[in-house]
Amino acid sequence: MTIDEIRDNFALLDDWDDRYRYVIELGRTLDPMPEDEHSSTNKVNGCASQVWLSRRVTQNAAGEPILNYLGDSDAHIVRGLIAILLTLVSGRTPKEILAAEPIAVFDELGFREHLTPQRSNGLRSMIERIKADAHEAIAASA
Repeated sequence: MTIDEIRDNFALLDDWDDRYRYVIELGRTLDPMPEDEHSSTNKVNGCASQVWLSRRVTQNAAGEPILNYLGDSDAHIVRGLIAILLTLVSGRTPKEILAAEPIAVFDELGFREHLTPQRSNGLRSMIERIKADAHEAIAASA
């Protein structure tokens, strides 16, 4: 699924209850995270729910690092937020990740007004973690 498909589907849903159900459905599409990756290393601090992000670094044909993610949460709505976030960043170069503005996309979809402050803080924590991973990948490839 692409972010444009998510945007289009959101546009079709007028009611926020329907949008929440859609976000929960997106969470069900996440690739399963192996149990051993539900570790303290992969745990994202600053989230009200339990959230884990594990990263794999590969290289593209030009030799640039590519960050790929698996994500999981114990909260259904947060799994959906992770699915949207990973659509934006997983499979991208660190430079692409650092140039991305995930908060702007979530705001565009209307989440600023419809997430609790705790969920908003958790989303920012996930984004900060991914951006830190991107900086680390750049430093490691230098």
